[in-house]
Amino acid sequence: MRCPYCNSSESQVKDSRPNEEDATIRRRRVCNDCGAKFTTLERVQLRDLMVRKSGGSLQPFDRDKLARSVRIACRKRDVSNEQIEKFVTSIHRRLEAENTDDVIASEIIGEMVSESLLNLDPIAFVRFASVYRKFSKISDFKKIINQIPEAEEGAKVCELPKKYKSSLF
Repeated sequence: MRCPYCNSSESQVKDSRPNEEDATIRRRRVCNDCGAKFTTLERVQLRDLMVRKSGGSLQPFDRDKLARSVRIACRKRDVSNEQIEKFVTSIHRRLEAENTDDVIASEIIGEMVSESLLNLDPIAFVRFASVYRKFSKISDFKKIINQIPEAEEGAKVCELPKKYKSSLF
């Protein structure tokens, strides 16, 4: 692992802490050359996914880009960074597990994120959908908002009835 301070490629692991839920390992390291301490985070990656954009171009799947999009949609909402990390990990795992091809259409990712965001936070869902679906009129917002059921009293999530799932996306 390359030291972020002196760029040396020699470091020692001093402490490792696995996180069972996220399938990550946090390692505390010390650089052999400059003595700086730093932390690395390792994730399991089953395969290299590629995303086919709507214009036909291919890009490597970028987990950080997905996390940034979700953070923007959840900004100033009652959604913690931990929830967002679990959300992104869940989407990434579903993409790896549910698709036999290493190339995934961006529309599939957008629909998967939209559907999952509705259950996490309906306001974040509307924010994400407005960008993903390129809303250009107020009526676009009205149409999608009118199809979202109100969460029941005390419910943690808003569950979309099956009859609406295909019409929202």
